[in-house]
Amino acid sequence: MALIQVSGVTKSYKVYPSSWARLKEWMIPNSKAEHKEKWAIRDVSFTIEKGESVGIIGLNGAGKSTLLKMITGTARPTSGSIHLEGNVVALLELGMGFHPDFTGRQNIHMAGQLLGMTQKQLEQWMPEIEEFAEIGDYIDQPVRVYSSGMQMRLAFSLVTIKRPAILIIDEALSVGDAYFQHKSFERIRQFRNQGTTLLIVSHDKAAIQALCDRAILLDKGVVAMEGIPEQVMDFYNAKIAEQENETVTVNKKENGLTQTISGTGEVIIDSVQLLSEEHKLIELANVGQKVTLAIDVSVEEKIDELVLGYVIKDRLGLPMYGTNTHHLKQSLENLTKGEKVSYQFDFDLNLGEGTYSIAIAAHTSDTHIDKNYQWQDLAYVFNVINTDKQKFVGATWLPSIMRCFRG
Repeated sequence: MALIQVSGVTKSYKVYPSSWARLKEWMIPNSKAEHKEKWAIRDVSFTIEKGESVGIIGLNGAGKSTLLKMITGTARPTSGSIHLEGNVVALLELGMGFHPDFTGRQNIHMAGQLLGMTQKQLEQWMPEIEEFAEIGDYIDQPVRVYSSGMQMRLAFSLVTIKRPAILIIDEALSVGDAYFQHKSFERIRQFRNQGTTLLIVSHDKAAIQALCDRAILLDKGVVAMEGIPEQVMDFYNAKIAEQENETVTVNKKENGLTQTISGTGEVIIDSVQLLSEEHKLIELANVGQKVTLAIDVSVEEKIDELVLGYVIKDRLGLPMYGTNTHHLKQSLENLTKGEKVSYQFDFDLNLGEGTYSIAIAAHTSDTHIDKNYQWQDLAYVFNVINTDKQKFVGATWLPSIMRCFRG
């Protein structure tokens, strides 16, 4: 059974040129409309099943916050319907409901009751809330002396004290220190493993790819793409690049994966190969194997600088390692139209067992954000197996020499 059902949802707002125009329309029945319709969401539909984790991404103004407001009930759709099954906890603007003159403990009791918790439950859970928030004696100090991170800690501890059927998160965890972010995400992962349905809105690519089974890209109020998080995030990054007058293409590869290519086109990536020491093409590598990443590019227009980089990503799209010729202090300058350049990167493939992909970028400066000639996601896909190393877990092979001393 679907826990979240969004069916043909549309949301529009009336935009008036002035307060007088608004007043005129209100006061004079059947008069000429003084407003224009602004469409924040147009005919959006999707279903989230029980226990599924879905991420929503999009550029600023894409309609993400408007959609969440309708799902959580703080706004009504102009048309369409939204159905939720089970209790819902929404982590939107954590701590915004706290009263600055009351203590953290008093705010916990007031906010908890607004969330449907009883005084008895709050008394029972208070030690656990305090322990998870880790704000010490500040729990009995007025909230006005709290930092934004402390408010977030306390609010998060309260709203996640019991596992909900549906957990909705909107960039709420971007505030606070790295330690508490790790701690918060670990609790969210536990909820997910226990069957909680997650709906996450975030610009954090790693969070979306680590927590979500599926991602939805909103663009100007409509669903632009829906699918595997890595592929949707790749397309999202390409949409950002498109704002800089870069072209974006999406290709369906033979293995069924969707590849996104973006860039201005002054440089084209012709081929990407992963080679063994014998210079044979490999798609199946051993842990720690010596390999060569060979990349050929063509210069289509005269350019002042060329930087080439690569990123190795795991099956979720999380970066394992990346570098480029700028960081290696081997950038090329003053290239002419028609030039061909071949690169070879030699390294030991110290990765754990699994499936990996390589993204390639040709650009200027230290990152592709400055000037992106071409970016190719899923330029090469390969697998790593362990045939001769001691058994280990994780994504990285870090062999160690053990010493043990007994007293």
